[in-house]
Amino acid sequence: MYGSTPEDWLQTNRSMWDERVPIHLRSDFYDLPAFRAGHDPLRPFELAEMGDVAGKSLLHLQCHIGLDTLSWARHGAARVVGLDFSEPAVDAARDLARDLGLGQDRAAFVAADVYDAATAVPDPSYDIVYTGVGALCWLPDLERWAQTAASLVAPGGFLYVAEFHPLTDVLDDVTGSRVEHDYFNRDAWIDDTPGTYADFGAETEHNRSAEWQHPLGEVVSAVAAAGLRIDFLHEHDTTLFPRFASLKRMDDGRYRFPSGSPRIPLMYSLRASKAA
Repeated sequence: MYGSTPEDWLQTNRSMWDERVPIHLRSDFYDLPAFRAGHDPLRPFELAEMGDVAGKSLLHLQCHIGLDTLSWARHGAARVVGLDFSEPAVDAARDLARDLGLGQDRAAFVAADVYDAATAVPDPSYDIVYTGVGALCWLPDLERWAQTAASLVAPGGFLYVAEFHPLTDVLDDVTGSRVEHDYFNRDAWIDDTPGTYADFGAETEHNRSAEWQHPLGEVVSAVAAAGLRIDFLHEHDTTLFPRFASLKRMDDGRYRFPSGSPRIPLMYSLRASKAA
């Protein structure tokens, strides 16, 4: 249900994520044995749009258990830093880094609120500041997030965002063809659903969470107002999970509408640069 932002939203969300870390670590969704063996969870469009990261420093905001962060190190980033507000998630990411033989000089993880990133991370700036999918909905203030992220981009570097498209949040869950919710709603979405996207049947106690809907124009405007130049905004007709029952799984594991059906954007990606 929609409602005003609860005063305890940060601790509420942190408790929910803390509890889900051990569930995610043993889930098939994250499949840590396959990851340790070399499986790459990064999406093909991210790899193409980010370009060669070899020799660059990369900061991953809201990194969860660090799979994407560590994958960028595997792709040659000289140093990756992951930040997440969940201490159990950061501990898990550090364990994974050790499993992969990556020392603190190559992969470091910090437990902190993303709004405090500028004072929490070990370096003042990074060639790439990266935010992966499913991150922005947990933040009530996009302007503050964009200012924080932009402050950490080194001159000549860029911010890269890959996210689920906000249009999907206003459509019906079955066909994805009917508008059922307000695209411009600014209230918090308060949820009490047990389980987790990685294991819908998992028994959980801390189920309350608060999320926010951020229209595409809000994201672009916040990034531009933070002083970065928008290089591109791409919309994608595939997504990572069956958001609507009508979506079909493709051979590469992504989902899209059946052939012949009208398409809508299911994800988007944005890159914005700081002048050298």
